[in-house]
Amino acid sequence: MVTPGLNSQAAPGVGTITPAGRDEATDEIEDAEAACDDLEDALGALGLTLPSLEVDLGPGGEWRPASPLLIELGRCNVATARALTTALRSIAAVGVER
Repeated sequence: MVTPGLNSQAAPGVGTITPAGRDEATDEIEDAEAACDDLEDALGALGLTLPSLEVDLGPGGEWRPASPLLIELGRCNVATARALTTALRSIAAVGVER
């Protein structure tokens, strides 16, 4: 099974993705999607929404395992930026561990 957005070819010169490699890549994409969902939930608990929040699979929407998966935080309005800044500063002031 090929996951949408998962290129069946690795980066040039690397070769094709084996079924086991495809499963590993699918796991990595699912992990990135879960991280994105967790971030969305955490922001939502603070009353914040980043409308462009999503997993960025890379150019053309096709992820290559040689490239790191990224979470696109996107753009937000000034009010959201200020609210996010306030939330982060209050967490930093409390000294929450990572």
